[in-house]
Amino acid sequence: MRDAEKKVVIVDGQEIPLEGEKNILEVAKKVNIDIPTFCYHSDLSVYGACRMCLVEVEGRGLMPSCSTPPEPGMVIRTNTPRVLEARKMIVELYLANHDRDCTVCERNLNCRLQEMASRMGITKVRFGERTEKDPKDDSTFSLVRDPNRCILCGDCVRACREIEGIGIYDFTHRGARARVEPAFGKKLSEVECVYCGQCAIRCPTAALVVRSEVDAAWKAVLDPGKFVVAQIAPAVRVAIGEAFGLPPGEITTGKIVAALKKIGFDRVYDTSFSADLVVIEEAEEFFRRLQSNSRLPQFTSCCPSWVVFAERNYPFYLEHLSSVRSPQQVFGSVIRNFVSRMEDVPNERLVSVSIMPCVAKKFEARRPEYVHDGVPDVDIVLSAQETIKMIKMANIDFRELDPIPFDTPLSAGSGAGVLFGVTGGVTEAVLRYAYERLTGKELRELEFRAVRGFETVREAEVDFDGRPVRVAIVHGLAHAQRLIQEVREGKRSYDFIEVMNCPGGCIGGGGMPLAYPDYQTVLKKRAEGLYNADRLSPVRKAQDNPAVKLLYERWLKHPGSELAERYLHTHYYSRRRISNEVIRIQEAKSSRKVDVAVCVGTSCYLKGSYNILQRLLRMVKEYGVEDRISVGATFCLERCAKGPNIRINEEIVSGVGEENLKEIFENLILPRLQEVR
Repeated sequence: MRDAEKKVVIVDGQEIPLEGEKNILEVAKKVNIDIPTFCYHSDLSVYGACRMCLVEVEGRGLMPSCSTPPEPGMVIRTNTPRVLEARKMIVELYLANHDRDCTVCERNLNCRLQEMASRMGITKVRFGERTEKDPKDDSTFSLVRDPNRCILCGDCVRACREIEGIGIYDFTHRGARARVEPAFGKKLSEVECVYCGQCAIRCPTAALVVRSEVDAAWKAVLDPGKFVVAQIAPAVRVAIGEAFGLPPGEITTGKIVAALKKIGFDRVYDTSFSADLVVIEEAEEFFRRLQSNSRLPQFTSCCPSWVVFAERNYPFYLEHLSSVRSPQQVFGSVIRNFVSRMEDVPNERLVSVSIMPCVAKKFEARRPEYVHDGVPDVDIVLSAQETIKMIKMANIDFRELDPIPFDTPLSAGSGAGVLFGVTGGVTEAVLRYAYERLTGKELRELEFRAVRGFETVREAEVDFDGRPVRVAIVHGLAHAQRLIQEVREGKRSYDFIEVMNCPGGCIGGGGMPLAYPDYQTVLKKRAEGLYNADRLSPVRKAQDNPAVKLLYERWLKHPGSELAERYLHTHYYSRRRISNEVIRIQEAKSSRKVDVAVCVGTSCYLKGSYNILQRLLRMVKEYGVEDRISVGATFCLERCAKGPNIRINEEIVSGVGEENLKEIFENLILPRLQEVR
């Protein structure tokens, strides 16, 4: 039987059966052939721009293995002289257009381009070096963008567009002036960046990196006049070991504590403890909303990228967000207002450090709500990457460290708190508390498997002793946008929605160790590590955590107390980039009125919104409802692609035209008059 009939391909002389692989790259991986790539990521669309993955296909010549589907009978060679010479030239061209001062680079020894140059045996570059230098962008607290190290692979473009649904990056200019940058060359602080770092974690060079606070941390721990307290987020414990040769998902909590103590931290606490506080406060808030059937669905608020995205895009949903601070900020408040008194350390001596998987936490710590009299609740936020760097700088043999427990009395969190590090974990932790709170019965089956998994959107209905509670879990803001739109349109209905910015939740945070290129496999191992940590925990429900009970007894009194509201809760505000102020053209006299605003921004105007506005004014007069309907013009409803748009009270209606305006007026606007009588 011929190879084509057997559905096999030949790769470097090996016969490999086809089993649904989407490209040659995946076929080669089955037999441990590691074809080099820059722009291929298993969780992003295939782009095929870098051409590093070229292979020679018999009868076709050089082909990119990432974007070429395998066909039965194909004969593929991955290491011919032609292939090797092409790859070598590609790397040299990248190096010619790249800042090659590697010894002082943030990604030195952890750079994909550096690795490829070594693999290709490149000892000199035959092409001239680029002399023009572009300025760095360090305008945000979270990220630094260095265009001089960009190789135009487009990974950041796809990550921001496909995972986040935002798309702040794109290709600009042509030829030697080609760049990847935000629109109009703006800084990251001037565009819709949510500071998540998904671009940085996929960047193969140091064109996008985490903004380092390592020097500030060293300055604090080496100052004998400072009392330095650290908190460690749940996701970090199953990832830091990767940088020291341990497998992804291995729980290294005790080793991390030991390393931090050797570095010079005075106290080390577990952020899972403050996650337990968040569980209790958030579940109580949810309980009150269920009782009053108001402000539902309740959205989680522990992901700072999601919060700032909601503030910019969904200001009408801000009252639906839980008012409870994130675990980082809750612990920051506890350290400032409880630990300082417990340790008898004045705040001017106290330095609060958090060790996080997330670089948006750096932005969150600087939010004005969390800075009092010029002193932030959290002084320094170190990503997992920065923590690894500090451990290496301290000459610590991480693998050989004997584990050390967290400091007391805030020594540990429950298994529920640990689950905050994985998508669905916040929901599961809240359900463990809310079930017992609502039913008065003990929860025996602790694992809510319906909310676990890696599907981008998951939903479940949980029976609380006859009271069904519908929950949804979504990770990746692109998927969150679609889900929220369906909720707004009434296609889906939930009581509780968990939103996480990063794939897999915090385990996929932008500050985690780099795992190139098969990130999905690493994420699943990290998730399993957190599930194991939960199973091994002696306390698996937040309400059973004795340290949490102690804190309420000695300080906060009870969940939802005035002290809890002051120190554990917060507020949000609209960050819309364009004001939606309405210019009133016809003002209704009645207090019980319907407000209609027509967008006359450029996009909608070009699609005929001015004519729609004029006709709408005539219809209001024709129907004799001038005293009940106010009509105005606004300049952006931020749905330009779907315009013309109008807003009826708080509902936005897209695709409005002169041909359907009468139908919209009679079916959507006039019925509102009955609702406001």
